Amino acid sequence: MISLRKKALVSWSSGKDSAWTLQVLRRSNEYEIVGLLTTINSNFDRVAMHGVRRELVEAQAAAAGLPLWKVPLPWPCSNQEYEAAMNSAYARATDAGVDVIAFGDLFLEDVRQYREDRMRGLELNPVFPLWKVDTGQLIKDMWADGVRSRIVCLDPRKLPTSFAGRDLNQQLVDEFPPGIDPCGENGEFHTFVYDGPMFADAIPVQSGNVVTRDGFVFIDLRLPASAEAGEKANLRN
Repeated sequence: MISLRKKALVSWSSGKDSAWTLQVLRRSNEYEIVGLLTTINSNFDRVAMHGVRRELVEAQAAAAGLPLWKVPLPWPCSNQEYEAAMNSAYARATDAGVDVIAFGDLFLEDVRQYREDRMRGLELNPVFPLWKVDTGQLIKDMWADGVRSRIVCLDPRKLPTSFAGRDLNQQLVDEFPPGIDPCGENGEFHTFVYDGPMFADAIPVQSGNVVTRDGFVFIDLRLPASAEAGEKANLRN
């Protein structure tokens, strides 16, 4: 029997919204998820923007049982270079028979418009499974389903540096200054998901140094030494 499900890639930042997008798509049974698409800063060997180590996002993909499609980006990276890299990724996806790329965007119209404009005329279609879902309810739904995440990057103009490295839970949200979106959709913060229903196993993470770079605060998460050795062994096999 020919499957009528559409082949989908999930745009993967390592954070809660992309992880929840994966979970929503799996529950819908409309899509066959064929991989996670992520951009990697080649200079630092980390996920672009979130600053998460490559081995951590590889551990997420392994826990989700999906291949990780890595898009290398130079640093610094111009908009032209970024778009060229993404166009190559889109071409690869088309060749692989992918029908859609799912994004975890919530309500920023300009971001959605940019993605739609970039993919217009391609054989790929962008989908936005979380679009316009109330973020206060959305974060509660994630918690209720067992999603556990940690703040790995924040804008110190909006949140105190002390929030970096803390788990995103109700207690933390209650401490947010007024006007902070509970999902950080306005760029207040970014997260790394280390547990949830989209993963077969939780990912052990340890918090390291806090650094400030390019106006943002990052915390260096890493796998424990034993877990990191095991992950490298799995990658070799």
